[in-house]
Amino acid sequence: MTVDKEYSIIDFTSRQLRAFLLVAQHRSFSRAAGALFITPSGLSLLIRELETQLGVRLFERTTRHVALTALGSELLTVTQRNLQELDGVMSRIGQSASETGVSLSVGTPPLLMASVLAPAIQEFRSHRPELQFQLFDSDTNSVMQKVQSGALDMGMGIFFKYLPGVRRTRLFRFSLMVIRADNGNQSRRTTTTWSALEGEKLISLPPSIPLQQLVDRHLAKAGVTHQPNLTLNYLNTQIAMVEAGLGVAIIPSYGLPACRSRKLAMSRLVNPVVPLDFSQIRLGGRKLPPVAEDFTSFLQSYIASWAGRSGIL
Repeated sequence: MTVDKEYSIIDFTSRQLRAFLLVAQHRSFSRAAGALFITPSGLSLLIRELETQLGVRLFERTTRHVALTALGSELLTVTQRNLQELDGVMSRIGQSASETGVSLSVGTPPLLMASVLAPAIQEFRSHRPELQFQLFDSDTNSVMQKVQSGALDMGMGIFFKYLPGVRRTRLFRFSLMVIRADNGNQSRRTTTTWSALEGEKLISLPPSIPLQQLVDRHLAKAGVTHQPNLTLNYLNTQIAMVEAGLGVAIIPSYGLPACRSRKLAMSRLVNPVVPLDFSQIRLGGRKLPPVAEDFTSFLQSYIASWAGRSGIL
């Protein structure tokens, strides 16, 4: 009698394994994070993801001590050998790539492009200067269409629609917030309930946009009746018109840094909190250069760190 065995393939990233190696070498999360040019919280996230995928603990941690478990020591031997081989190969490939040029085409809405993607690219290219980016800033629907047609390697944004044949990777979870003109007289509220928006003059996006449809559904559930005081096409314009005193707007929390540079009061919408998954999309069968996976892993830790610095967490 024969027994068929099923083997599950676990997808590791080189960034996860390098994080594991550096923690093992330094026996310190903070020193390892510095060597990897990320925050300690970003490094901890990579290690937790690796341990979760393996289903075992790799380190014994206390406030003063970090040590490998027995299984961690076993993985370390293999990781050291394979990363050395990988570094040698990648160095040769990188030298060749710098001569021929490696590029990624990325699309995302304008506010995300300016506030999140631009500084992320700047930091990533400080370590991988051979990578060139071709950028496309437009509405979410246009980004989706270009990814599906193959005109873009990857797109980033809040995607509500199911896209057959498209691989989706969640990078971070944002939420909705309300912004008002700051006239200096109103109390600073950190949260606002949906029902408290009754009677407000709302500056909205077009009703055909999925984000606005989500907002309208929650306003209706809260019993808030409204007619848009003004309808605009872009979040940046909404923010500017709120500052001009033409009404209030409901926007994703990734817009918070852009609002801080203006005279605006911001508060998180609660009862309920509405999660918004910020994701990367790409064609499932599309072959991209190896650096694309490194860039995706980098973005996950970078955006978590960026959100923390921006006060979004």
